[in-house]
Amino acid sequence: MVNKDLLVTRLDKLKEYVDFLESVQTHEQARFVKDPYIYGASERFLHLAIECVIDISNHIISDMRYRKPESNRDIFTILHENEVISFDLMESLSDMASFRNILVHDYIKLDREIVFNVIKNHLDDFRTFARIISGI
Repeated sequence: MVNKDLLVTRLDKLKEYVDFLESVQTHEQARFVKDPYIYGASERFLHLAIECVIDISNHIISDMRYRKPESNRDIFTILHENEVISFDLMESLSDMASFRNILVHDYIKLDREIVFNVIKNHLDDFRTFARIISGI
């Protein structure tokens, strides 16, 4: 049985992070790339949002006794295999899991235009995930 309190707590944090990232969408890319306060906070909140999705997903996989994931990308394959998320959402969230590694480990080479693109074009993936998980 999935721990509802745990999910609600993490979904609330995910909403908080996505709401912040949504506010960043009002900035032009040039300002985003040049302003360390904007891109620094955005990178951190994007990282935290991805961590929330990974954490929530791992809890569901464990609680539902699905197979153990081999990687963060595999987490979303497992959710798709068990008809929790769609193929398109699986692909998008898998890409986010890979991008999380860049945010955390390859931050020196991080392309801020890519971060801006993720924020501008992929926040709905977080919202879709949250809606699906809220229904579990």
